[in-house]
Amino acid sequence: MRGLRCLDGSSLAVLPVPARDRGGAPFEVTLELRRDGAAFGAVGERCGHRLAALAAGVAAARADGSPQAARWPDPDDRFPGPEDGPGGEWELFAFRYRERADAPGCGELRCTLRTSARWVGSGDGGAWRVSRRAVVEAWGSTGRGVRAVLTSGELFDFLTDLTGEIRSLP
Repeated sequence: MRGLRCLDGSSLAVLPVPARDRGGAPFEVTLELRRDGAAFGAVGERCGHRLAALAAGVAAARADGSPQAARWPDPDDRFPGPEDGPGGEWELFAFRYRERADAPGCGELRCTLRTSARWVGSGDGGAWRVSRRAVVEAWGSTGRGVRAVLTSGELFDFLTDLTGEIRSLP
């Protein structure tokens, strides 16, 4: 799996690991987080279905003719969910411990949608450019965190790669 390029220059890989029942049969996945190739944390007991549903939602939002297309002409600004959450943020997913018995601090992987505006142009000849981005944040077992900012196309590629790997697990 290709990693996400984080704002600090590091690479975050999210690797699916089969979750197995008592008989050893896989029934879902957890996610292993690796920063620059080193173990970083483990999260997300039974999260494969949620990731697949989000990938489908991002694809639908990016499509021409989607409800999001009327407000967001650039497909990279189109995400599923409400147009604006509290403070312009909306959580797309949050995965924490692998199991209920895990102690806090085993890791976290979270994705929020953030809306921002910047002035483009000069003086009276300018206009506000409003954009939306997915902010993927991960915290490792040591408490250190990393962040990547993605367009909806980049988030879709990440989710498609990840769910493809999940489907190919033995």
